[in-house]
Amino acid sequence: MSLLDFSNAAFIAAFFLYSGAFMLFTIAIMGRRWSGRSPKEHTARWGRIAFITSSLGLLCHLAYFFTRWAGGGHIPVSNMYEFMTFLSMMVMVAFTVIFSIYRKILLGLFSVPISIIVMAYAAVFPQEVQPLIPSLRSIYLNIHVTLAALGESFFAVGFAAGLMYLLRTVDFKSSSKSDKRQQRGVEFTLFIIIVIIGFLVSVFAFREAGYETVFTRSNVTVDNPGQNDSTIEKVIYKMPPIVAPYHSEIESFQSILGVKKPLTEAPFWMKGVNAGRKFNTVIWSLLTGAMIYGALRLIVRKPLGKALQPVLDGIDEGDLDEITYRAIAIGFPIFTLGALIFAMIWAQVAWGRFWGWDPKEVWALVTWLFYSAYLHLRLARGWQGRKSAWLAVLGFLVVMFTLVGVNLVIAGLHSYAGTD
Repeated sequence: MSLLDFSNAAFIAAFFLYSGAFMLFTIAIMGRRWSGRSPKEHTARWGRIAFITSSLGLLCHLAYFFTRWAGGGHIPVSNMYEFMTFLSMMVMVAFTVIFSIYRKILLGLFSVPISIIVMAYAAVFPQEVQPLIPSLRSIYLNIHVTLAALGESFFAVGFAAGLMYLLRTVDFKSSSKSDKRQQRGVEFTLFIIIVIIGFLVSVFAFREAGYETVFTRSNVTVDNPGQNDSTIEKVIYKMPPIVAPYHSEIESFQSILGVKKPLTEAPFWMKGVNAGRKFNTVIWSLLTGAMIYGALRLIVRKPLGKALQPVLDGIDEGDLDEITYRAIAIGFPIFTLGALIFAMIWAQVAWGRFWGWDPKEVWALVTWLFYSAYLHLRLARGWQGRKSAWLAVLGFLVVMFTLVGVNLVIAGLHSYAGTD
């Protein structure tokens, strides 16, 4: 077995161990009501087993990382697959650090799924080891990406703790305007998480089905005044095309449920040959997420936030607030070093300038400013509790847009990320 084969096997083992740890954390929290032991004893016993399992998963994840590094010849953070697998590993590192400090079993129930979802998201992208382009052959890349991901992983744990705080403290029985607004905010956050899961379900379902539809589109360029040069470009859809590329023609169409043509085409203002395909993916993610959300609502017969709230009974909300703050306080200086300082040094080495208003640079700055505001409001204005929790939740949504939206939708110098 080659190093890369072993690396892939270790990654799969880590995924299943994390999934097992999540189920064990669920048993530790949910099963305490039906256990013959005292609730505290049951939670401690199963929580300990769950943490050991997640730690074994982290060891396998580390084995994946270092064997892929050795087999590929460079640190595996150079494309979207490698970066997202590294980020999921750092989320587990951050969880392990915070859990070791606070020993809150419930934190595993909300933090471990983040790593699992990120690992599943990574599997969407091409997994082959790719040679580095010249601008990536720098020690500053290693420092920049690893520190940025580590900082973002602590933000992820802060997000989990902040969401737990909101689920613990929002009054889902109240009908006042302020409480209704809080209820809708929590429900919307849970819906966004389910939409991300819906994206993964859509991708893997149609991938397993072998779905493919091909469009052709003319791309007109102007090389010289008065002379147009037209090229034909193919756009391959891996999901049924609800939205076709703008001004395109069908080359081959795989019908589904009797539908033999797209419902509409992308609007003209969506630039780029792949804009329609990306828009189509967003629509499928929303549809699948909405169906999953609707099914869950039918099962529990109440808002999901209200259904989850009893899980947090007995949890000290002050501890959750403290964990949220500490996780972000640890992650912020690490993110500052990785996403800004070493990123600018690398930009100077690679492109001859510290700053160029590339979309990824701009959104990294937006993320840094947001968490700077969080710490300022927390320390100088005394924003604790619910205000602090909402900032932690919104901040991580900004992080996710920086990672997903900028890399996959907005073109820029960071578009080398291996999207397919």
